[in-house]
Amino acid sequence: MTVKTTVPPTARLIEVFSAIQGEGLNVGTRQLFIRFALCDLRCHFCDSAHTWNAPTTCRIERSPGLRDFEIYSNPVPLPILLQWVKRQNLPCLHDSISLTGGEPLLHAAFLKEFLPQVRSLTNLPIYLESGGHRPEQLAMILPYLDSVGMDLKLPSVSGESLWEEHTKFLQLSFDARLTTFVKIIIAKDTDSAELERSAAIVADISPDIPIFLQPVTPLPVSQQLTETPVLAPTPQQVLMWQALMKQFVPQVRVIPQTHKMLNQL
Repeated sequence: MTVKTTVPPTARLIEVFSAIQGEGLNVGTRQLFIRFALCDLRCHFCDSAHTWNAPTTCRIERSPGLRDFEIYSNPVPLPILLQWVKRQNLPCLHDSISLTGGEPLLHAAFLKEFLPQVRSLTNLPIYLESGGHRPEQLAMILPYLDSVGMDLKLPSVSGESLWEEHTKFLQLSFDARLTTFVKIIIAKDTDSAELERSAAIVADISPDIPIFLQPVTPLPVSQQLTETPVLAPTPQQVLMWQALMKQFVPQVRVIPQTHKMLNQL
C-alpha cells in the first residue's frame, strides 16, 4: 500500500517585515509586508531590482519594526510563513497585510492556499500591490483580497507597454468590488498622451477609482538601469499632468515615496 504525503506549497521570498506604507491609498498606515521574489517586468525606474530574481535566502524580521532580521533559506514552506506572520502580528499594531514584490502574482498558486489561512490567523485585511499585468493570476485569488493597488506602467517612463493587460486587470478588481486604486510613476520624460490614455482607461471602468501620481525617486548613478537616467519631473510638469488627468477622473493625487522620507526602507 502506497501512502501519499502532501508536500506544503512554497514561496520564494525576499523579506517579511513591519513598516509604514509609503505609497498610494494606504499611505501612513502600518502594514505587515510580505515581499515576494521574482518579477517578469524590467521597469527603467525600478528601485527593487534585487527582487527580479530569487535569492537562495530571505530575511525575516523577528520583532515588528526593529529591523532585527534573521536569515532563512528559500523557498519557504507555507506553514513556516504562517508562523512568521503570527509572530509579527502583535495586537492592534497592523492595519493590513501587504503582498508586494517583485510581482506577487507570480506566486498565485501559493497565494490561493496561503491567503485564506493567513486571513483566518490574523483577521487582517489583505492588500495586493501589483504591476497590474497578470489578470489571469489575479482572478485566482480575488476572493481572498480586500484591496488592490495597480501600477499602471507608462511606456515612456517604464519601458513596458501593457495597456490591454492593465485594462483587464483593473476591470476584474473593480467588478470584484475590491477597494481599488491606480498608481502611476511619472518622470521628466513622461509622455502626456500616455497620461491622457491612462486616465481614459480608468474613467471608462469607473471615474470613482482614484489615481495616484508618484514622481519618480531618481536612483543613484551606480544603480541606474538604463544609459539615460530617469529624472524627476518638475513641479510645473506635475501640476500640468494632474490638471490633465482630472478632466477624466476627479480623484488624482500627487504623493511621493513617503517611506523614503521617513527612512522606512
